[in-house]
Amino acid sequence: MGYACPVCETPQADAHHLANHLAFTALLGDDDHEAWLDEHTPGWDEAGEDELAERVVEAAKEVEFPQVFEDTTDDDHHDHDEPRPGELFDDEPPMAGSRGPGGGDLDAETAEALRKARELTRDDDESE
Repeated sequence: MGYACPVCETPQADAHHLANHLAFTALLGDDDHEAWLDEHTPGWDEAGEDELAERVVEAAKEVEFPQVFEDTTDDDHHDHDEPRPGELFDDEPPMAGSRGPGGGDLDAETAEALRKARELTRDDDESE
């Protein structure tokens, strides 16, 4: 079982995925997701992932969420612990003149959204 996003009904695997979906979508400029968070979870943009997950799941509808396990796919040649080039939140600054993760000039609003996203997704062990 998972949870449907209360705004767009996109299924999410668990409360943490739902919290991240809502926050990222809001931070990236979706007014509907941001308005929902503002109404149902005031202060959401200052909450950590665990706190936000606890708060958003209270208003979410449980839905079937198909689980795909590595042993049921043909792709057994990857390692989740190995960093991949171009991951969404590389710590490297963007390269001028290119677009996408690891590249592109960011306006102040986008840079702030990425900073907040990094804070929300930072592993508690990293911040100590």
